[in-house]
Amino acid sequence: MTFAAVGAGVLAGGVPEVARAMRPGEAPRKHTVPPKGPPDPSYAQGKPVQAVRRPVHTLHDLTPAAPANAVALTIDDGPHPTYTPMLLDLLAEHKVPATFSVIGLQVRQWPKLVQRIVAEGHQLSDHTVTHPLNLPRLPPARIEQEIVGGHDRIAQATGVAPKFFRSPGGAWSPQVLDTAAAHGMTCIDWEVDTRDWTRPGALTIARRLLRGKAGDILLCHDGGGNRTQTIGALRTVLPALQQRGLMFVAL
Repeated sequence: MTFAAVGAGVLAGGVPEVARAMRPGEAPRKHTVPPKGPPDPSYAQGKPVQAVRRPVHTLHDLTPAAPANAVALTIDDGPHPTYTPMLLDLLAEHKVPATFSVIGLQVRQWPKLVQRIVAEGHQLSDHTVTHPLNLPRLPPARIEQEIVGGHDRIAQATGVAPKFFRSPGGAWSPQVLDTAAAHGMTCIDWEVDTRDWTRPGALTIARRLLRGKAGDILLCHDGGGNRTQTIGALRTVLPALQQRGLMFVAL
C-alpha cells in the first residue's frame, strides 16, 4: 500500500499533488523540470510555498495521517547495481512498499534501477546530487545545486518528480528546508536509525528494526557499501513486524 501523504501540508503550507507511479512496461515520460519553483503549476493551488520549519520524523507528522498501525521503511544512498535489485526482490516477496532516497549521480548512472523502483510501486526521495554530509554549511548556491540537481535527475530518469527530500546525515538548516519546500518537497527524517552503514551485523540491525512501533519511519541503506547485512536483517524483520500487525506504507 502506498501512503500518499506529502509535503507542504505538513505542519505548515499546502499539500502538493502525489507523483504518478509508472505502470509496469511503460516507458518513462520525457520530463523537463524548471530550474526553480515546483514542477506542477497547480502546486498549492497557486499559493506561495510555505517552508516546513522542521523535517518529518514520524508518520504522525504527515497530513493526512497514515493508518494507525503503519510504519514506513526508508532506504538511502542508492541505487546500487547489486544491493538495490536484491532489496527490491525481497520487498516484492513480502509485498512491502518503501521510500528510496536516491543520490543524483547514481540515478544518472543506473536510471533503469530507479525506473524499476517507481514501476514496482515504491516512492522516491531526493538525496542530493553528491551526498555532502556538510550540506547546511555549503555556500547557498551549492546547496541549491545539490537539492535541485537531485530533484531534476530523478524527474528526468523516471518522469516522476520527487515529493520528498532527505538531507544526508539528517543535517538541516533553514535554507535546506526552504529550498526543498520551494521545489514541492517535504523534508523527511527518521525515528529508528539502524546505523546499518557501520555494518554491525545482521542481528544487531534486526534488533534495532524490531524496536519499531506504529508511526515510526525506519532508516536502512542499499548504497554506500556492502549491504548484505541489511538485506539479511530485513529478511527476518519484514515478516516479524507484519505478524505484529504493523502495515508498511510508502511515504
